[in-house]
Amino acid sequence: MASCLAPINRVLALNEFKMICMKFKLYIIVVALCLTSSSFSLKSTSTADDTLPASELSPYGRFLFNDQKRVELISSASHFGFRFRGKESKVFAYLTDNNAHNYLQYELDGVYQKRVRIEGNNKQPITISASTDDTHTVWIYKATEAHTGPIFIEKITGNSLQPIGRPRASLIEFIGNSITCGAAADPSEVPCGAGAYHDQHNAYFAYGPRVARALSANFIVSGVSGIGIYRNWNSDGPAMPVVYEKSDFQLESQRMWEFKNYKPDVVSIALGTNDFSRGDGKHTRLPFDSAVFVSSYIKFVQQVKSKYITAQIALLSSAMVQGKDREKFQNCLSAVKKNVDALYPNDKPVAVYFFKPMQARGCTGHPNVEDHATLAEELIPFFKKLIE
Repeated sequence: MASCLAPINRVLALNEFKMICMKFKLYIIVVALCLTSSSFSLKSTSTADDTLPASELSPYGRFLFNDQKRVELISSASHFGFRFRGKESKVFAYLTDNNAHNYLQYELDGVYQKRVRIEGNNKQPITISASTDDTHTVWIYKATEAHTGPIFIEKITGNSLQPIGRPRASLIEFIGNSITCGAAADPSEVPCGAGAYHDQHNAYFAYGPRVARALSANFIVSGVSGIGIYRNWNSDGPAMPVVYEKSDFQLESQRMWEFKNYKPDVVSIALGTNDFSRGDGKHTRLPFDSAVFVSSYIKFVQQVKSKYITAQIALLSSAMVQGKDREKFQNCLSAVKKNVDALYPNDKPVAVYFFKPMQARGCTGHPNVEDHATLAEELIPFFKKLIE
């Protein structure tokens, strides 16, 4: 009987063994699938973008945080920096006017890249591309002036994001007009006479930021196209002394600028070109009044000194004002210096710089980006002495 059952037992044992093997294979497959799924999940998590909200940025220049804690870049060349790791990061910028457009520009790892047009009806982010997977440093600048309207920054996405602020260094504030803004300087994308006025703005390459970068200094640009000390290029005002304390240099604005945000070592004032302007020939334009110009300039210097008690004041002439007007302009600035120095005998004497005459090559008689490089080269030794 046992001999008859032996083959059956062997068959049963063999079938049981096969079942065990099948279960083991199934277990191996399940484990493999779990590991694959886990690996995929981990990989997806590791490559997912981080988000850096605008509220964590450290902007520089005239800016505000709105109610949504987003950055409102206001003044020319107002800027912020951040780091990311990898080959790509995205900056989410927008305008509140759907019919408007504006410009940012940026540098990557210390090298200037390009201007970027922001459309009011386009919510697409700006992509910052790098050639390596290393850690990269980005500085974003507003290319246009305050009167062009603000640009809002919502957030930044990328890997290993880190906001950065300006290093400790001397600070120069550059107050001026369209020349100081870098207006009409860059027709490389939109030719002179075409597009909107701000299509040729390039604040990054204006003389002020150039000087600051050459001297490893920080800078603020407080400029308005067409503005003057006591009158504007084609109107009697509002001139700079009236709008200087407004965050966006707009007469009707209720937002006042907090001057305690910065303590410039030097405040450079380059106003007067528009006071000497003949206007457009269509509106009544009285002859230039030296007495009004000088008295208004003295009061404005006093206004600036009341905000920045320890700052060195520097007055710049204009390379655009030539002939007899150039001599008159220089005499006026000398008179301003003399009077201010007498009013503040214990302060640093006012510094004055007279530009060499220039035949500007930009749009509508403005310096282009190459001309701004020439102006900056002139000014570097002058400002170097002031911040030493």
